[in-house]
Amino acid sequence: MISKVYISHSHEDEEMAMRLARALDRVGLESFVALYNLSPAISLAERASFGLRNSECLVALLTAKGSTSPEVCQEIGLARGLDLLIIPLLDAQAKLPLLIEHLRPLVFSEQKYADAIGLLIKTLRELSRLEWLKVTCPKCGEEMTQYLTPQEEVEEALAKGTFLETICSYCQNRIRLDARTFEPMI
Repeated sequence: MISKVYISHSHEDEEMAMRLARALDRVGLESFVALYNLSPAISLAERASFGLRNSECLVALLTAKGSTSPEVCQEIGLARGLDLLIIPLLDAQAKLPLLIEHLRPLVFSEQKYADAIGLLIKTLRELSRLEWLKVTCPKCGEEMTQYLTPQEEVEEALAKGTFLETICSYCQNRIRLDARTFEPMI
Protein backbone atom coordinates (compact mmCIF):
# COMPACT_ATOMS: atom_id res chain seq x y z
CA MET A 1 0.00 0.00 0.00
CA ILE A 2 1.35 3.41 -0.92
CA SER A 3 0.85 6.22 1.58
CA LYS A 4 4.08 8.21 1.15
CA VAL A 5 5.61 9.36 -2.11
CA TYR A 6 9.04 10.88 -2.67
CA ILE A 7 9.13 13.44 -5.50
CA SER A 8 12.56 13.61 -7.12
CA HIS A 9 13.13 16.74 -9.20
CA SER A 10 15.72 19.32 -10.16
CA HIS A 11 15.95 22.66 -8.38
CA GLU A 12 14.57 24.36 -11.53
CA ASP A 13 11.41 22.24 -11.32
CA GLU A 14 10.54 23.11 -7.71
CA GLU A 15 7.21 24.75 -8.62
CA MET A 16 6.11 21.72 -10.67
CA ALA A 17 7.11 19.43 -7.79
CA MET A 18 5.13 21.51 -5.30
CA ARG A 19 2.09 21.47 -7.61
CA LEU A 20 2.34 17.68 -7.69
CA ALA A 21 2.80 17.51 -3.90
CA ARG A 22 -0.35 19.61 -3.36
CA ALA A 23 -2.36 17.31 -5.66
CA LEU A 24 -1.11 14.20 -3.83
CA ASP A 25 -1.93 15.80 -0.49
CA ARG A 26 -5.50 16.48 -1.64
CA VAL A 27 -6.04 12.73 -2.15
CA GLY A 28 -4.44 11.77 1.16
CA LEU A 29 -0.91 10.89 0.08
CA GLU A 30 1.99 12.32 2.03
CA SER A 31 4.87 13.43 -0.15
CA PHE A 32 8.48 14.31 0.45
CA VAL A 33 10.06 17.05 -1.63
CA ALA A 34 13.74 17.33 -0.64
CA LEU A 35 14.13 21.03 -1.39
CA TYR A 36 10.89 21.99 0.35
CA ASN A 37 11.33 23.63 3.77
CA LEU A 38 15.10 23.89 3.62
CA SER A 39 16.57 23.40 7.05
CA PRO A 40 20.02 24.72 7.95
CA ALA A 41 20.51 21.85 10.42
CA ILE A 42 19.86 19.02 7.94
CA SER A 43 21.71 18.69 4.65
CA LEU A 44 19.91 18.17 1.37
CA ALA A 45 21.49 14.69 1.12
CA GLU A 46 20.13 13.73 4.56
CA ARG A 47 16.64 15.07 3.73
CA ALA A 48 16.66 13.07 0.48
CA SER A 49 17.86 9.90 2.22
CA PHE A 50 15.28 10.26 5.00
CA GLY A 51 12.47 10.97 2.52
CA LEU A 52 13.32 7.99 0.33
CA ARG A 53 13.74 5.58 3.22
CA ASN A 54 10.34 6.62 4.58
CA SER A 55 8.47 6.35 1.26
CA GLU A 56 6.98 3.47 -0.68
CA CYS A 57 7.28 5.11 -4.09
CA LEU A 58 9.53 7.56 -5.94
CA VAL A 59 7.99 9.79 -8.59
CA ALA A 60 10.79 11.10 -10.80
CA LEU A 61 9.86 14.46 -12.34
CA LEU A 62 12.00 14.36 -15.46
CA THR A 63 12.14 17.57 -17.44
CA ALA A 64 15.15 18.45 -19.60
CA LYS A 65 16.91 19.69 -16.43
CA GLY A 66 15.58 16.92 -14.17
CA SER A 67 16.65 14.01 -16.36
CA THR A 68 20.27 15.21 -16.36
CA SER A 69 20.38 16.38 -12.74
CA PRO A 70 23.04 14.51 -10.71
CA GLU A 71 20.83 14.77 -7.60
CA VAL A 72 17.82 13.25 -9.39
CA CYS A 73 19.95 10.42 -10.78
CA GLN A 74 21.40 9.74 -7.31
CA GLU A 75 17.91 9.67 -5.79
CA ILE A 76 16.79 7.24 -8.50
CA GLY A 77 19.83 5.08 -7.72
CA LEU A 78 19.02 5.07 -4.00
CA ALA A 79 15.37 4.25 -4.74
CA ARG A 80 16.49 1.32 -6.91
CA GLY A 81 18.77 0.14 -4.09
CA LEU A 82 15.86 0.34 -1.63
CA ASP A 83 13.65 -1.51 -4.14
CA LEU A 84 11.04 1.27 -4.22
CA LEU A 85 8.42 1.52 -6.90
CA ILE A 86 9.62 4.18 -9.37
CA ILE A 87 7.15 6.06 -11.56
CA PRO A 88 8.77 8.44 -14.07
CA LEU A 89 6.87 11.58 -15.10
CA LEU A 90 8.72 12.40 -18.33
CA ASP A 91 8.58 15.68 -20.23
CA ALA A 92 8.17 14.87 -23.93
CA GLN A 93 11.38 16.84 -24.59
CA ALA A 94 13.50 14.84 -22.11
CA LYS A 95 15.09 11.39 -21.94
CA LEU A 96 14.87 8.75 -19.24
CA PRO A 97 18.07 8.37 -17.18
CA LEU A 98 20.03 5.16 -17.73
CA LEU A 99 18.94 3.46 -14.48
CA ILE A 100 15.26 3.64 -15.39
CA GLU A 101 15.28 3.60 -19.18
CA HIS A 102 13.49 0.23 -19.06
CA LEU A 103 10.45 1.74 -17.28
CA ARG A 104 7.32 3.00 -19.01
CA PRO A 105 6.99 6.70 -18.16
CA LEU A 106 3.92 8.92 -17.90
CA VAL A 107 4.77 11.39 -20.68
CA PHE A 108 3.62 15.01 -20.48
CA SER A 109 4.12 18.37 -22.12
CA GLU A 110 4.20 21.62 -20.17
CA GLN A 111 0.63 22.42 -21.26
CA LYS A 112 -0.60 18.93 -20.28
CA TYR A 113 1.08 18.63 -16.87
CA ALA A 114 -2.30 18.45 -15.07
CA ASP A 115 -3.23 15.47 -17.28
CA ALA A 116 -0.05 13.68 -16.17
CA ILE A 117 -0.84 14.42 -12.52
CA GLY A 118 -4.33 12.98 -13.05
CA LEU A 119 -2.90 9.82 -14.63
CA LEU A 120 -0.43 9.48 -11.75
CA ILE A 121 -3.25 9.81 -9.19
CA LYS A 122 -5.28 7.19 -11.10
CA THR A 123 -2.25 4.86 -11.09
CA LEU A 124 -1.69 5.35 -7.37
CA ARG A 125 -5.41 4.76 -6.70
CA GLU A 126 -5.07 1.39 -8.44
CA LEU A 127 -2.13 0.50 -6.16
CA SER A 128 -3.50 1.94 -2.92
CA ARG A 129 -6.65 2.43 -1.00
CA LEU A 130 -7.24 6.16 -1.30
CA GLU A 131 -10.50 7.10 0.41
CA TRP A 132 -10.38 10.75 1.42
CA LEU A 133 -10.21 14.05 -0.40
CA LYS A 134 -9.17 17.33 1.21
CA VAL A 135 -10.81 20.36 -0.33
CA THR A 136 -10.17 23.99 0.59
CA CYS A 137 -13.14 26.19 -0.21
CA PRO A 138 -12.05 29.09 -2.45
CA LYS A 139 -14.79 31.29 -0.96
CA CYS A 140 -14.43 30.86 2.82
CA GLY A 141 -10.96 29.27 2.96
CA GLU A 142 -12.05 26.38 5.19
CA GLU A 143 -10.60 22.94 4.58
CA MET A 144 -12.96 20.00 4.62
CA THR A 145 -12.49 16.27 4.22
CA GLN A 146 -14.89 14.13 2.24
CA TYR A 147 -14.96 10.78 0.49
CA LEU A 148 -12.83 10.67 -2.64
CA THR A 149 -14.93 10.69 -5.79
CA PRO A 150 -15.14 7.18 -7.28
CA GLN A 151 -12.76 6.70 -10.22
CA GLU A 152 -15.70 5.92 -12.54
CA GLU A 153 -17.15 9.40 -11.93
CA VAL A 154 -13.72 10.97 -12.46
CA GLU A 155 -13.38 9.09 -15.79
CA GLU A 156 -16.86 10.21 -16.82
CA ALA A 157 -16.09 13.87 -16.07
CA LEU A 158 -12.81 13.63 -17.99
CA ALA A 159 -14.51 12.01 -20.99
CA LYS A 160 -17.17 14.75 -21.06
CA GLY A 161 -14.62 17.52 -20.47
CA THR A 162 -16.48 18.65 -17.37
CA PHE A 163 -15.58 19.09 -13.72
CA LEU A 164 -16.45 17.42 -10.44
CA GLU A 165 -18.65 19.29 -7.99
CA THR A 166 -19.02 19.40 -4.22
CA ILE A 167 -20.49 21.75 -1.63
CA CYS A 168 -18.56 23.45 1.16
CA SER A 169 -19.82 22.10 4.47
CA TYR A 170 -19.10 25.48 6.10
CA CYS A 171 -20.44 28.19 3.77
CA GLN A 172 -22.55 25.94 1.48
CA ASN A 173 -20.74 27.35 -1.58
CA ARG A 174 -20.73 25.09 -4.66
CA ILE A 175 -17.16 24.13 -5.53
CA ARG A 176 -16.01 22.93 -8.93
CA LEU A 177 -13.02 20.57 -8.88
CA ASP A 178 -10.60 19.81 -11.69
CA ALA A 179 -11.26 16.11 -12.39
CA ARG A 180 -7.54 15.46 -12.94
CA THR A 181 -6.00 17.07 -9.87
CA PHE A 182 -9.04 17.65 -7.61
CA GLU A 183 -7.95 21.29 -7.36
CA PRO A 184 -10.80 23.78 -6.74
CA MET A 185 -11.53 25.88 -9.82
CA ILE A 186 -12.23 29.55 -9.31
